[in-house]
Amino acid sequence: MTAETVTTPPRDSASAVADIALDLDISGMTCAACARRVERTLNQLDGASATVNYATERARVHGIDDSDAAEAIARVEKAGYGAHVHDESDDTWSKRATENRITSLRRRLVVSALLTVPLMDITIVLALVPGWRFPGWELVCVLAALPIVTWAAWPFHRATLRNLRHGSVSMDTLVSLGIAASFGWAVLPLLLGFGDTGDPGFWLGFGMTPAGASSIYLDVAAGMTTFQLAGRYFETRSRRKAGDVLGALGALAATHVRIRRDSDASETIDSVEPIAALRSGDHVVVLPGETIPADGEVLDGMAAVDTSMMTGEPVPHDVSPGSVVTGGTVSTNGWLLMRASSVGAHSQLAQMAALAERAQARKAGVQTLVDRITGYVVPAVITLAVIVTIAWTLSGTPFTHAFGIGISVLIIACPCALGLATPTALMVGIGRGARLGILIKGHDALEASGMISTVVLDKTGTLTTGRMSVHAVTATGALPVHEVLRAAAAVEHGSEHAVATAILAEAKQRVADVPGAREVAAHPGLGMQARVDEHDVLVGSPALMREHDVDLTRAENAIDAAVDGAHTVVVVAIDARAVGVIEIADTIKPDAAEAVAALRAQGIRTVLLTGDSERAARRIAAEAGIAEVHAEVRPAHKADVIRELQTNGTKVAMVGDGINDAVALAAADLGLAIASGTDIAMKSADIIVVRDDLLAVPEAIALARRTRRTIRWNLGWAFGYNLAALPIAAIGLLNPLIAAAAMSLSSVLVVSNSLRLQNVELRRR
Repeated sequence: MTAETVTTPPRDSASAVADIALDLDISGMTCAACARRVERTLNQLDGASATVNYATERARVHGIDDSDAAEAIARVEKAGYGAHVHDESDDTWSKRATENRITSLRRRLVVSALLTVPLMDITIVLALVPGWRFPGWELVCVLAALPIVTWAAWPFHRATLRNLRHGSVSMDTLVSLGIAASFGWAVLPLLLGFGDTGDPGFWLGFGMTPAGASSIYLDVAAGMTTFQLAGRYFETRSRRKAGDVLGALGALAATHVRIRRDSDASETIDSVEPIAALRSGDHVVVLPGETIPADGEVLDGMAAVDTSMMTGEPVPHDVSPGSVVTGGTVSTNGWLLMRASSVGAHSQLAQMAALAERAQARKAGVQTLVDRITGYVVPAVITLAVIVTIAWTLSGTPFTHAFGIGISVLIIACPCALGLATPTALMVGIGRGARLGILIKGHDALEASGMISTVVLDKTGTLTTGRMSVHAVTATGALPVHEVLRAAAAVEHGSEHAVATAILAEAKQRVADVPGAREVAAHPGLGMQARVDEHDVLVGSPALMREHDVDLTRAENAIDAAVDGAHTVVVVAIDARAVGVIEIADTIKPDAAEAVAALRAQGIRTVLLTGDSERAARRIAAEAGIAEVHAEVRPAHKADVIRELQTNGTKVAMVGDGINDAVALAAADLGLAIASGTDIAMKSADIIVVRDDLLAVPEAIALARRTRRTIRWNLGWAFGYNLAALPIAAIGLLNPLIAAAAMSLSSVLVVSNSLRLQNVELRRR
């Protein structure tokens, strides 16, 4: 589906707002000014609010759906660009458009470079050594330059003409004007013979003005074309590579699936079908080395599953019947039969990819400002170039020299790097994070991450596993420990209570057989009672024991030890005698202490926030290395604690499971949700961690900060480059060839710097 209903929880409200949106792939954009023009065109549709991203060549139009797609495409095409409804399952159109453009640029660049090098040699030699000239040498130079400034430079001229037809200008206008002006100023004196007023000393530093020097402007026109084509070619390739980083997550999905179906002959047949044929509930066979096609549960078989491509986890984990597997991961060495539960757009992989794309499509506030600036830069630069040329001429400088200075100003001021600074870094950073199991929802998270000084962590499900387990079993009577567990497991068999699940799991490991139980009775909130091997067995709290007159004298020390450790106390009594105490606890995650230490190493203060008891919270905090604890806080009041911590300008990040902590996540300056299952798109958070690894929290903050630093470096370079280069060009210290090369290299440098983010390795273990 290309037109979709996107539910995005607002930061200041727990309610979701349905937003109809249409995604379009756009082709033909050559700079940020083009993106701004397409954006204005789409905003003219009734009820539409468009955001166009030059780096991804994608438009997202809120307020319209598929029924309006034809009109939206027609308007974009009328503006001189190409458009196609974005299909998440098939990006052939956008890829083909990009590949065609790269191929065209490469072909033009090769031809331009092959002609420019000898042309520059010939024109310089013939301009400076009159004795080497031959009849018609000027025409030879012009004919050599003509394919360069026409066919090779056609992308710049075409964009300029298209924009002029619509009464607008772009970065290509500056390039096209520079090439045309240089070529025209060379051709007119050479062909019309009204005098050679060129000053090659300006270009070559020779300080001489020989006849025929106007031919050197052919060098400028040809060299400028070659440099601009080279810059545009490498920029386009780099942007495609950056887009590949973002789209790599979606590329993990299987294209075909092996579905097990029942035949009429009561036999099962495994048929290989396109992934679109898979439905929830289907039984799927996964062979060794194959990609798991959907989220689901393993029914049969065992395998080691490699999740590194989605979560960054380097070590495969074993799965067996009952295990949950995620689509996009790979069965490395085993055969699996699984039942698909979430397929297509509902799978965790699809939601991660969609969320990453939407995050990149959100335009940052600074990018909106940059786009607005670039909309005024082009006419301002043209005006400035004219003023500079006139000023130098009026000061007594030869017009040819003044004209060259004007061309330098025209070329050097192209703010292409400004338009690429933010979106390319955001695209690569979000794409890299997605491959590490860290989903950054947008630029807001990047800005907030740089100012965070306090991280608040929820306890259950965040610092702890969220699953009850047996911490200790103490025998207080004549029976050994395994017999105590055997009796408790018999009573709890069949119960779905968390305490019962923990006892049964422990008994499975330590008891050979669990007898059956009769006359099972539940005491809500207290425990269970049953007949086991002709004995009355009670399993429950000390309060239940007292109600049944069980003597707890011999169990008091074990009960006190469990209470001191903030563990849940389960007493086992047989025939009104306490025979053992089982301590149940929610265990801390293995990497919790390391994650807290990593946060402290980043200069971040850590706080534990939980609705659990003070004693239990202090125990977990001590194990994790957290000094500050807020316990017994109801979910509705967690946001109040966040706001209290935010006093005096403190920037607070909240880490929770994204469900009970939704309000607190929204109230924090930065919300990080530890996602589980396939509900990742519904979290009230800025960053979503889809790895079962608490170390991903400091890593998420580190990645967000690094992406933010890259954006700022890019913007600093782009602004600084233009601010420094303009006056240098205006005072005549920068010749047009160097200006063209510098402008092209500036854009390539910004994109290349952003691409460094794809090599970020955050794991320390």
